[in-house]
Amino acid sequence: MPAKSTRTITLLLNQNVESLGIVGDVVTVKPGYARNFLLPLGIAEAPTDERVEALKAARAEALAELEQVRGERKKIIDALEEMSITLVRSCNDRGVLYGSVTQRDISDGLTELGHAVDERAVRLANPIRRVGDYPVVIQFEKDLRAQIHIVVEADRSLAEESEEMEFDNEGELIEPSARRAPEADAEGSEEPATEESKTEATAEPSEA
Repeated sequence: MPAKSTRTITLLLNQNVESLGIVGDVVTVKPGYARNFLLPLGIAEAPTDERVEALKAARAEALAELEQVRGERKKIIDALEEMSITLVRSCNDRGVLYGSVTQRDISDGLTELGHAVDERAVRLANPIRRVGDYPVVIQFEKDLRAQIHIVVEADRSLAEESEEMEFDNEGELIEPSARRAPEADAEGSEEPATEESKTEATAEPSEA
């Protein structure tokens, strides 16, 4: 019976790797990831007691830095909770934007207000394509998240009739169903009276 192929490999990290670990961590990864990325670049190596001991000081320093970053991020999350920011954009009369609002736009808007939020922390499933109020989640870590409101306003007054229009998620106009004229459908239409019938209706009865 052939031996099963190794599905994971254990390595010692020589530097921090986002979503994997920090320097000095012993991690388990897929062989392909190790062979094509971690090992060739010297980011990780086979763990030994000597190397683990040698990286203890670097690991302690990395942990302290992470704790500091986490503290700063927590302050940002606390400040952002239920915050509302307004972005003004050009759009057509239907409120459809000429350029969509992206994660970068939201990140830049928050940074201008003094909140350092990287675009990767902006959880936006799809770019915003029309004016309106949108809830957006800002998340650094699993337990560091806040919901804010992005208000996208037009850079000019929109036509009043556009307020009564309905749009789909892509900003396309939803055509309303045709309305039937009142009373016309409720009662059968009568044929217009002819000149002959009018004459008969007004004629005096003949004497016997």
